[in-house]
Amino acid sequence: MKSYDWVDSLVRMLSERGRGMVRKPSQAVRASDDVEHAIDLCNELLSETGEALGTALAQRVVELLSGLDEAAQGRFLRRLANDFGPNDADVRAAFELWTSKGSPGARNALMAAIEGRRQRLFRRINMAPSGTAALVQMRGWLLRNLERDASLREVDDDLRHLLVSWFNRGFLEFHAINWQTSADILEKLIAYESVHAVNGWGDLRRRLAPDRRCYAFFHPALPREPLIFVEVALQRGLTQAVGPILEAPISSAIRADTAIFYSISNCQDGLRGVNFGNFLIKQVVDELQREMPQLTTFSTLSPVPGFRSWLAALDDRQLTDAVGPHFATLQASFGSIEPKAVRERLFEVGAEATAACEALRRACALYLCGLPGGPVDPVAKFHLGNGARLERINLHGDASAKGRAQSFGIMVNYLYEPERIVSNHQAFATTRRTPRSAAVDAVLEAKAGSVVAQVYAGAG
Repeated sequence: MKSYDWVDSLVRMLSERGRGMVRKPSQAVRASDDVEHAIDLCNELLSETGEALGTALAQRVVELLSGLDEAAQGRFLRRLANDFGPNDADVRAAFELWTSKGSPGARNALMAAIEGRRQRLFRRINMAPSGTAALVQMRGWLLRNLERDASLREVDDDLRHLLVSWFNRGFLEFHAINWQTSADILEKLIAYESVHAVNGWGDLRRRLAPDRRCYAFFHPALPREPLIFVEVALQRGLTQAVGPILEAPISSAIRADTAIFYSISNCQDGLRGVNFGNFLIKQVVDELQREMPQLTTFSTLSPVPGFRSWLAALDDRQLTDAVGPHFATLQASFGSIEPKAVRERLFEVGAEATAACEALRRACALYLCGLPGGPVDPVAKFHLGNGARLERINLHGDASAKGRAQSFGIMVNYLYEPERIVSNHQAFATTRRTPRSAAVDAVLEAKAGSVVAQVYAGAG
């Protein structure tokens, strides 16, 4: 990986030179707590123009924030919301000046007034040697607190705006991960894997074998922290289940004609909503095509994490409509005419019952293809938005407890055809209709679920 040691050394030198100039906290602050001390230093940081002292102040803020417990984090964030936002009077004055003069200077003054102190504070904190990491961590705090305190939305908007700029594709570094990669990074792959848990070093070594690939994005400010990584299996033909991928003996990748993307993990909670996964998929396809020209098929084997909860939110009439012509088969198999009893039995046995399999496959196809406004499943939106098409719906794709709890064990293949990625992306962005194969069309052959389409908005 590239070395940015000289930049880091310069920043740390400025921080050390300025550390002696950082004033001690006032008696009132010393008698209070670290939140008040941090706020005091934040105000001082905003007023400081010197490089050395500013860097040292930023580092001291970072050090204080790293020691806050969960309750103190919430108090600090609320102070950011209440004390560091734009000044309404300044915004009104700048707006009036701009409307009266319309000059570039007046427009820039209006933009500065709207931006307020908080974004300037975040930029100043970023001067610290570990400032970027601290701000990513702070956004993780924000996301955990937003549900119970909507007043923090402005703070999150400000910080997300900056992180989107700082973590754009131009700054990201693309690296292959293998068994020779540094142990500290390999440990983080084990910790950050969010789709199919890594069961120790032996499991990780299998995932980095010659018939597997792993790629990740890094950022210069976080050189030892992967931002997102994808795991790839090289084999012949599409895979319908993840078990054979995770458990298969090592084989040569030379005869492979297919690359299966079977796990994509975002590593930093604080970067949620900063979308670089789409760039990673496309770059991995390009990299694999250069390395192995014989590869002709690029597909995912993806979970459907929202399917079971969506199906559970439908009432009996909607559920009957969702499974379509297969409902009668369920009634005959379960020995019940009442939809409520059929529904309960379906959720009890799931895809383990033969009679339920096609009903669940059909309902999943509707969930991914037939909802007004397009699919709501986050994984589906990610891949379809990147230009893939829904290729196949696989029963018994994930036999783990997590897979059964999310989707009755169903997994799907999203196919990336290099020559169609752009047109698929454009079609999905314009119409929100799911590009899909003839096989998926066949599952939906019966009339689309009109009842679900009419009332879905209130069902899930």
